[in-house]
Amino acid sequence: MTRVHTAVKSAFVSRSFLLFLLTGGFAAAVNWSSRILYNIWMPYSAAIVVAYITGMITAFVLAKLFVFTNSKQSTGKSVFFFTLVNVVAVLQTWAVSIGLAYHLLPRFGISWHAQDIAHAIGVVVPVFTSYVGHKRWSFKH
Repeated sequence: MTRVHTAVKSAFVSRSFLLFLLTGGFAAAVNWSSRILYNIWMPYSAAIVVAYITGMITAFVLAKLFVFTNSKQSTGKSVFFFTLVNVVAVLQTWAVSIGLAYHLLPRFGISWHAQDIAHAIGVVVPVFTSYVGHKRWSFKH
């Protein structure tokens, strides 16, 4: 096993990552379902961003309480880095959601709930990059 393989395995096969997946999964469900609600009052593109912020607040609270409990960083500093990591993640989510909903899925003839499917995939994409970012910067210990 190479050093890189060992490092990746230890990072993603851990109690911390499992808790991150569980709390992040809940926050993603909040994100995805709130987008449907927000979409009643605003366009799809804007609803994706506002829903992401709703999910992000949920994710921060859950991550601080249950995942990165050994963090020695101040809450203010954690919020700052958490926001930076999530700016990258929301761009990933938005690009994937828009790309799939308006370009890729229609090419394959998928129109039934295309926006919902696209957004669900878009929410999942940044899971790994977010975990690494939060572990290294948001909740450094």
